[in-house]
Amino acid sequence: MSEDIKQKDSLKESTTVKAPIVEALKTAYENPTYQFHIPGHTKGKAIYKDFKKLIGEKVLSIDTTDEFDNLGTLHPATGPIKEAQELAAKAFGARKTFFLLNGSTAGNLAVAMAFTKPGQKIIVNRNCHRSIITGLMISGAEPVWVCPERIEDWAIWGNIEASKIEALLEKDKNISMVWITNPTYEGVVSDVKSISAICKKYGVPLVVDEAHGCLWNFNKHLPETALKLGADAVVHSLHKTGGSMSQTSMLHISKDSILDETSVEKSLKLLHSTSPSLLLLASLDAARANLETKAGLKLIDRTIANAKYLRKRLDAIPNLHQVKSDFGYKTDVTKVFIKIDGLSGKRLESILEIDFGIEVESASDIGVLILCNMGNKRSDFVYLADSLEKIASGNHKDIYYLENRKHMPMLEPQIIMSLRDAYYADKERILKKDATGRISAEVIAECPPGISILLPGELITKDQMPYLHDYETLEVVKG
Repeated sequence: MSEDIKQKDSLKESTTVKAPIVEALKTAYENPTYQFHIPGHTKGKAIYKDFKKLIGEKVLSIDTTDEFDNLGTLHPATGPIKEAQELAAKAFGARKTFFLLNGSTAGNLAVAMAFTKPGQKIIVNRNCHRSIITGLMISGAEPVWVCPERIEDWAIWGNIEASKIEALLEKDKNISMVWITNPTYEGVVSDVKSISAICKKYGVPLVVDEAHGCLWNFNKHLPETALKLGADAVVHSLHKTGGSMSQTSMLHISKDSILDETSVEKSLKLLHSTSPSLLLLASLDAARANLETKAGLKLIDRTIANAKYLRKRLDAIPNLHQVKSDFGYKTDVTKVFIKIDGLSGKRLESILEIDFGIEVESASDIGVLILCNMGNKRSDFVYLADSLEKIASGNHKDIYYLENRKHMPMLEPQIIMSLRDAYYADKERILKKDATGRISAEVIAECPPGISILLPGELITKDQMPYLHDYETLEVVKG
């Protein structure tokens, strides 16, 4: 067992990990009442029987919303929900933590609505998630693009250089915030500590979309979390790697943040449903609690050990290559991006799924992304490595490789109009072949990972066409 696990285990031996929302739901389940309130299926009694059989009666019996069964409210946070958010803030090292029920998208939208205004300039990395763009369209703020380093052999974005952030801040004194994504979708890590120091030097807040880094605070063998490196606000997708249910995330305001959390609270109240799911909230509570238990910490340790095992196996396979920190940039060991000579990522993804029953996180024209998750056993990685070994030594033809391109374009945008003006402008839909030279009026972003190919206000060029293979028409500004 690693030293960080031993240390954290010893801290937990003297206390009991609490999960207040989980405990409140358990109490409600064990003390049933006659229900004359929403949801209308009334504890599963009015549910389509095949669905009920699939997910179970117990799940439906605790599918409720706040305001009932002494479960507290989300906005403002009261009761078990308030206590659960406070425990999450303590666990992640934040001053204030908000539970999110529309993924990290809700957190990014709330940040934009709370802390940016029409006409303000915000430094944003070009490979940001589309939700950040949506947030800026809502607020009317204008992105000042910073392009990360390019890892050309892999056709992926790399780290954001702190010097580029400083150059932009020095050039334009009207920039009011820096908003970066770390790590990248493929696991490349930027020097957030240096970027944070630069932001403090210029007196602007730093927001980090750390959606894929929610485990980092719980093991020293993972990168350092932005909450410890000086960021003012951080978004975590607990559902991606932390063990919560789909569409659940957290937004943290750091202990020394210069941002006002009350503004975020107001924004989230506008964005969230007035009938939040207690099942989803409980899954966030449970995920945080699990990460603080001995068992949860051991799972993270096991995950890292499994990732290292997989990487070692992959290094020994001829014709197979992987992105790793040996190339001169830091990476998250649990995110494994690979390619096999002669195969596109799409073809490799298809072979893995059809011939071996293996599903990967995503595929580009170059390679596939594999997430080493807490729920995977060593035997899963043995089978994966064995399968990749067979594929790499086989004779697979790949027509797709030459005909299609699906990775995100590493192009610097040519901005003609503001995001907001272009989005709300009069539009027309035209054939893709006629779109070169026109101004885009829509967000085109492949999910995953949600990185934009085209943005409203951006000039459409012939360089973007190879990345738009699946589109027959495009929406452009009229005229």
